[in-house]
Amino acid sequence: MADDSNETPLEEPAGGSVEGNEASEETPQNEQGAQETELPKQVTQMPADVLAGDAESMDILETETQAPTTTADNFSVDAATPETQENELSITSPHEPVADVTEGPSEEREETAAITGTLEDIGQDEQQVPTEPQWESEAPTRLPSSTEVEQDMQQISQEAQESDQKNLRDKESLADQESRSIEAGAEMSQEETGSVEAPVTASSAPAEEMSLVSSATPGLLFEEDEHIKTHPISLSWAFGYNSHLPVYSLLDEEHRVILYVSSHTAVIHDILRNRQYHLQGHSNSISCLCVSEDRRWIATADQGPDNLIIVWDAFSGIPVHTIFDSHPEDGVGAIAISQDAKYLVTLGAGKIQRVCIWKWTSPEEKPMCSVELQPAFGYQNYIVFNPKNHKELVSNSKTQVIFYLWDSTGLQYSAPHLTDRTFNKMVGLFSQSVFHFGNLQALTATSGGKLVVWDAVCPPSMPASLCVKPHNRKAIKLMYVQKDALTVLTASDSYFVTCDVKGHIKFYDGQLQLVNWYSHFKLGPIQSISFSKNPPSLASNNSDYSSSCTIHGQPFIIRNFILSTLDATVLHITAEGTKPEKLMEEAKEAVNAIACHPSQPLIAIGSHCGLLKVWDYMQTKYLISRIFMGASIQCLSYDPEGSFLAAGFTDGTVYILDSISLEDDCKEFKYSRGPVTQISFSHDSQYLATADEKYAVTVYKRILKNGERSWEHLAGLHSHYKPIRSILFGVLLDSDQPRLLSLGEDRLLVEYDLGSSSKEYLAVLRRDRIEQNAVPMCLAWYPPFTPEAFILTANNRYKMKLYNATTKMCRHFWGQPTGHLLRRYKSFQQQTVRMHKNDIWPILQKISALEAAVSLGGEDLIPFYNLLDGGRDGEFFRELEDYFYYAQLRSQGIDAMETRQVSTHIPLEEVPFVMRAMGFYPSEEKIEDMINEVKFSEYVHTGKQVTNINLGDFIKLYINHRPAFGLSIKEIQNAFQVLGYDTENGEIVINREDLLQQLQCRGEHMTEEELAECLTTLLGVNPEGGRSELGIYDPSGAAALMEEEIPEEISAEIFTADILGLPTSEPDETETEKNYELTSSIESAES
Repeated sequence: MADDSNETPLEEPAGGSVEGNEASEETPQNEQGAQETELPKQVTQMPADVLAGDAESMDILETETQAPTTTADNFSVDAATPETQENELSITSPHEPVADVTEGPSEEREETAAITGTLEDIGQDEQQVPTEPQWESEAPTRLPSSTEVEQDMQQISQEAQESDQKNLRDKESLADQESRSIEAGAEMSQEETGSVEAPVTASSAPAEEMSLVSSATPGLLFEEDEHIKTHPISLSWAFGYNSHLPVYSLLDEEHRVILYVSSHTAVIHDILRNRQYHLQGHSNSISCLCVSEDRRWIATADQGPDNLIIVWDAFSGIPVHTIFDSHPEDGVGAIAISQDAKYLVTLGAGKIQRVCIWKWTSPEEKPMCSVELQPAFGYQNYIVFNPKNHKELVSNSKTQVIFYLWDSTGLQYSAPHLTDRTFNKMVGLFSQSVFHFGNLQALTATSGGKLVVWDAVCPPSMPASLCVKPHNRKAIKLMYVQKDALTVLTASDSYFVTCDVKGHIKFYDGQLQLVNWYSHFKLGPIQSISFSKNPPSLASNNSDYSSSCTIHGQPFIIRNFILSTLDATVLHITAEGTKPEKLMEEAKEAVNAIACHPSQPLIAIGSHCGLLKVWDYMQTKYLISRIFMGASIQCLSYDPEGSFLAAGFTDGTVYILDSISLEDDCKEFKYSRGPVTQISFSHDSQYLATADEKYAVTVYKRILKNGERSWEHLAGLHSHYKPIRSILFGVLLDSDQPRLLSLGEDRLLVEYDLGSSSKEYLAVLRRDRIEQNAVPMCLAWYPPFTPEAFILTANNRYKMKLYNATTKMCRHFWGQPTGHLLRRYKSFQQQTVRMHKNDIWPILQKISALEAAVSLGGEDLIPFYNLLDGGRDGEFFRELEDYFYYAQLRSQGIDAMETRQVSTHIPLEEVPFVMRAMGFYPSEEKIEDMINEVKFSEYVHTGKQVTNINLGDFIKLYINHRPAFGLSIKEIQNAFQVLGYDTENGEIVINREDLLQQLQCRGEHMTEEELAECLTTLLGVNPEGGRSELGIYDPSGAAALMEEEIPEEISAEIFTADILGLPTSEPDETETEKNYELTSSIESAES
């Protein structure tokens, strides 16, 4: 090991009265004890030639590549001399070919490879990052490059343009588009920012997209005019953000642009001009993000199925590279970008975490190297590159710090041992780690208010093979800096910066001596701190920088910075004059309630922390707020006149507020025994109804008392036995009196008689069971497009139903699209709101874009043909035509000798038979709904009932009523769990006699003849398909056959495979004859 004498040692801070300036340090009691406690735990495997050393003090090397054996000579880069440090910085990574994301034609791949190879040669000549911090120039500059490099770039650009023209005709691949965007953006980044030269790669991409990236400048996102929205629904604004993720400063000074995460979207927010730009592309909530040093590149990642890593150009908002399924198990838990912006490192979020290094500037699908971590290390939630050497990294969990080193042989790591016994002091839980900016050391902050100092050491007893990075990292000191837990540790210029749970920010020099601190902001626990990329202005006689707490009292000059707290507060701190400015203050807990004003562009947002805020969503301005201490808002509602705002809380309390001032209009009510889940006003603002988790509906009434209007409790009723999904006020027909309905998961639609209700008595007008198997999810009034009044419901089977508001008869049935096909739909309002855990998205619906999307679905029957297997020209459609015309013959009599009357219609009585012939076996209730839908389709306009149906209308009926996903074995298993019993071996079965009795006596019971015919057909006795005409079935011998063929105890698997004849390996895609008749009866019995 090289001599470490040139390293700058950490010294104790000078004594003084300044808080934290008397930082103490603990070292091991003796050298032998230090060697015993500081040696790393055996975590990686070493090559055979190294294992000959001391096995007890060696780390185990783990690599994921079949590389040559690694020796100590490969990693002798830990010396602290300037020459050695320079050598460390000049390490370049070999270019390993990895499979492309999407392969195009061979000519395109060869052309891409040639361009990429040229750029890689160029990249080898890039300037190295200086080891000491340097101020960036305010004027845009370009890093020097040779004439040969410029000629190569011109040649590459010319070749790329030719490739663009070709690829535009050939539909170029997505990976090539991303790489071209990176090349153009990186070139521009060098010109505009004057920062570290950004990485470049080349492949074909559209010329328009290349120009957008290459010509982009800071602030361009908010200078362009708003583009015409071509999507039916587009995100217009995000209220709130995820306070558990960091907030970054992108632009400062005359601009105030920050970056934060709002659920699935990363938001670039221009505070001064009150504008947002949304980076959308993730299908899951973003779990982590990072920003390059020059603020040009943004990397976001998520957790969940189909997780992504997306790299964005911060100037243009264009996604320049996407990595699919980087961590297929559970997604990404942490991410970081190197100082030169070439590399990304990701930490998986699975039980067994994987660390991956990505060269995102290349169109590669796989990481350059990766390694799996032992679960004993704990969940690693933070990782960072060494700014001086991107080959080194450090990560930490709450209990373990891990150091990494990667090169062509793979990724190695070491987990040095550190416990409370190491220094005989409590260490605490680790929060964040950082590399020292002046030497080879590293620091880790803890919850005990301490800083752990890691250094490269090599005791005489340690084998020489272990005196190399990262295995020579040991904890050499434990510095006590304060009593409060540290939450953030980072480095800015020549200072270490710590933040804690009390909202204090402290700055230390390279010797860990306190230089300055901020403790007067009165903040909660700080989650992140982000410094401006603009260097601070030099101090002058007129400058207003605070003085450092050193002996000389020099001006304390730092960059402006952004603070974010776990309390969802974001502050901007101007260093000169120490001027704090609150940028955002949002809900620190989940947002559960939203309500839109009926006539003004106002939106009320309530959260579990008791914060109620009102925004003008057109001007995107905050108007007023109120905090309910110790209470959690669950639901909100404006009255139709916009005068009142009602709020329901988790403790059952109901507040009625003035909608403008948010002051109490009356004393709060507490008549609900559980959290209030639904709240609604009547059309005349005279009634207020609530529903709670105890399945009760409570009604309040506005009365005239002592010459003043006030609210009082009327009555309550436990009208449901399962959770209430919706409560809805309406208007009685031929009157102006309100009517109240409630819908529950018990499938009951309850209508109340408010006119007959009195104090402590809530009358019920009628109860209707509106679903047989599905669970209703919501309730709404259908817009008055027709003379007939309708109620619209939606259920968990992807179906919507239209009921007559008076008779409660099902009049129409819609099957919602569950795939990629676009179905025709209309917009009933122009402004809707989507709610997420900690934020709100107003979603602007464009009517013109909706109409355009409708036209894409096709006219007349085209959308319905597309939903059939094979479409209009498929075998399924031809089979449907055959059954349709066969039904005409059947209705006229198969053996009839009269002349056939061929038409385009069939009687309604034939509809169920054709449905069953097509593999859809509806219950009797569904058959009645289908027939009523057709029978009364023209009754309001003509006064006549429809008695037949044509092929087009039958296809619509079939598409809308058939199950969205067919029959699943899980449904049968659920029915058996309700109706069956457990055997000795834990299997759930139904007795044969009980099953037959259930089918005949419960739900839509089958007659003995129907049951016998059905089972004998399924068991293969009767001809498959039954009889062509209705007649009397002879059930003789059926009982003996069923007793012989059906076991006495029937399990779900036996019922599915042996009786219904369904393959249990693919249950979700199977629809076989005779299955729906039995399973529908079982589900009815279950209900």
